[in-house]
Amino acid sequence: MPATLIDGVLESLRIGVGFLWTAAWAIIMGLMITSLVQVYVSKERMANVLGDENLSGLTKATVFGAASSGCSFGAVAIGKGLFKKGAHAVNVLAFMFASTNLIVELGLMILILLGWEFLVAELLGGVILIAVMAILVHVTLPENLFDEVRRELNQRDHEHGTTEDPTCGMEGKDEYSLTTDGGETLKFCSAGCMETYQQEAASSGGWRDELFSWGGWYKVGNQYRKEWSMIWKDVIAGFLISGFVIVFVPQWVWNALFLRGEGLLVSAENAIMGVAIAVISFVGSMGNVPFAVALWGGGISFAGVIAFVYADLITIPVLNVYRKYYGWKVMLYILGIFFVTMAFTGFLMEELFNILGIVPNLAGGQTASEQTYFEFNYTFYLNTIAFVLSGFLLYVYRRGLGAPGQYRDPVCGMRTDDNGPGLTHDGETYYFCSKRCKRSFEEQPSEFSHVQPTVGEEGREQSHDHH
Repeated sequence: MPATLIDGVLESLRIGVGFLWTAAWAIIMGLMITSLVQVYVSKERMANVLGDENLSGLTKATVFGAASSGCSFGAVAIGKGLFKKGAHAVNVLAFMFASTNLIVELGLMILILLGWEFLVAELLGGVILIAVMAILVHVTLPENLFDEVRRELNQRDHEHGTTEDPTCGMEGKDEYSLTTDGGETLKFCSAGCMETYQQEAASSGGWRDELFSWGGWYKVGNQYRKEWSMIWKDVIAGFLISGFVIVFVPQWVWNALFLRGEGLLVSAENAIMGVAIAVISFVGSMGNVPFAVALWGGGISFAGVIAFVYADLITIPVLNVYRKYYGWKVMLYILGIFFVTMAFTGFLMEELFNILGIVPNLAGGQTASEQTYFEFNYTFYLNTIAFVLSGFLLYVYRRGLGAPGQYRDPVCGMRTDDNGPGLTHDGETYYFCSKRCKRSFEEQPSEFSHVQPTVGEEGREQSHDHH
């Protein structure tokens, strides 16, 4: 490798990791707030509330979305669950949009990496976008198409035995299932969600009591871990790609793609191109903010950058998920509606900000290459606090402090109490989370009897404290 290329790669990594360092505390704090909301704000059957195509349904969808996870795929999966249960298409799209654009961690990241003007455009634009989309869908929605798709979706899932995870709305898997006291079998997408459900069932007392118990913090730790597991790839990819784009994409490429100068046409073209680049960039949710910094540094207009930030719900991998869930027709419909809405809102934001005189001045700031990222400043202290809190939550989760149950079901590995079904084998007593697991053990005891029947000593003591 020639020296200049090595220098370029190192500089790309310096910028990418520098961006990540700059925004780390914002992402961590945002995910913690999201985890607290997810754990303590009950998800009473949202679909009932989101069934009507009216302002109240739309507002609730937006608020629910803003209070939920920030992963594009998670948002789409939960949207599918709501749609299946009867939520109106407009409200499902609004929910998905809010949960990827109006969330705390994204707002903090935009504020730090792009500035307050972009944050205002993101929040105000997010609301305008949902309104524009609702009007477009209202005018163009082939009503019977969506009813037909909903029927097909329910029928297909019924035939394949697909059930939604009751805690997060994503697709449940056979290996994470349990039978309730009422004889109903529930399926979960992961061990984490199954554990969350069990805790919900086991916990008593309001959220204040929970916050002062290990059990409450254990739940938050479990949720926090799940939030990270959904977005970490997007986040790291976005930061690393942005470094390489800033260093290696020459200015003439941006000049060829984006018109320069003033005027409505330039604004409109930039907004459309911003969305088009987002579709093919493959970077979802949080990862597209550092990428937007690269575009902004390339001299793309405000409209283009903000439209790009909006467009994480129509990247190619996400479009493929729509296709799998709803078929080609609905995927193309969603792509069309979102594309027009996102480009139009980006354009609108620039025009509005021009009138108000608050379009940020590109020439004023340092370029990414001129910045030094690692210094003893407020970022360092905030990151330190964020990492310590992160460590605390993961420690609570790993040690199982306050986790329900002091015994481990040898079949599925879940924690359980001694009031669950149990049996003695080779002088050792085992407890199970469900009769199904107990039956599996009885059929092949040799396969499971090597598992320690109790959770580690420290977990036991804590469990006794908690109960």
